[in-house]
Amino acid sequence: MAEPRDESLPWADEDAKRPVKVSIRHLYKIFGDDPKAALEKVREGMGKPELLEAENHVLGLSDINVDIRDGEITVIMGLSGSGKSTLIRHLNRLIEPTAGEILFNGDDILNWNEGQLRELRRKNMSMVFQKFALLPHRTVTENAAMALHTRGFARSEYEEEATRWLDRVGLGGYGEQYPHQLSGGMQQRVGIARALASNSEIMLMDEAFSALDPLIRTDMQDLLLELQAELHKTVVFITHDLDEALKLADHLVILKDGAVVQQGEPQHILLNPNDPYIEDFVADINRARVLRVRSVMTRGKPSGEDFAGDVDQNENLESVIARAEGAMDKRYRVTRDGKPVGTLDMKAIMKALVPRKVEG
Repeated sequence: MAEPRDESLPWADEDAKRPVKVSIRHLYKIFGDDPKAALEKVREGMGKPELLEAENHVLGLSDINVDIRDGEITVIMGLSGSGKSTLIRHLNRLIEPTAGEILFNGDDILNWNEGQLRELRRKNMSMVFQKFALLPHRTVTENAAMALHTRGFARSEYEEEATRWLDRVGLGGYGEQYPHQLSGGMQQRVGIARALASNSEIMLMDEAFSALDPLIRTDMQDLLLELQAELHKTVVFITHDLDEALKLADHLVILKDGAVVQQGEPQHILLNPNDPYIEDFVADINRARVLRVRSVMTRGKPSGEDFAGDVDQNENLESVIARAEGAMDKRYRVTRDGKPVGTLDMKAIMKALVPRKVEG
């Protein structure tokens, strides 16, 4: 089952109480001539390599249990072949599962007919693709307005809405251009504007930034976070890049061979890997740059007067280390929205910078 959130943890806050928008339950996908028979083998414990060798079937997903919460960015990551792109295509039933449930607002979409699924894809779930998927013969405005056009909106209505979102993603004045006249980063901005213009409840982003150059990719990540702070969309983001996952995710799901290895708040996973596979994944991460004060602070009303200053709970540890100028005896009062919520000493920071070994 999906791991429940522990609201006693130092990084837990009121966002942890957001309602579940999509709940994935015991989801399996097996590719082959007789997936139902192969499913029984998997449920008996057969893994992906063994299934391929013994049964000539490919295990795409194995007993996936994930809750996607309203207004959060859920990042699903893993290496090539881990099942992440297969999983996201189950959410709008572009791929049919072998077994399981996908509950959208509490209703299992696996029971929906073709008409209901068309409405789901048109109105409830928009998709941003790695390769942009823009129509070359249509202008930037027409591409951004595609979802509204297919719903029957008048041109004056959809052009106004598309222009508004193009302005919001930094493409004001480019509406009459064609995709080939734009850079890769600008084309992906059109893709994001198109998803936002559709006003869908959920944005599905499948390796949306991985085709971009590093600097442009960073800009797009920053744009997504900026938009998310304003709009609070429900986003499912697929990536193979851990740095990107840690930067974007409210909830992180790590896959290997079609199964969830670990999921939870990214800071918690980084501090508490539960598997050697996760341990290897996080080994080379710049922990000081990624870890936040809230993850290592001592929670509770600060006491005493010997504070070297105040730090916000969302500052990274690198900034605190720089402020301390190497001194190991300093102690800081931690604030959230200007109010004291905990304390942080340098010893806790140093301990957090040492990767934890998985026991056993």
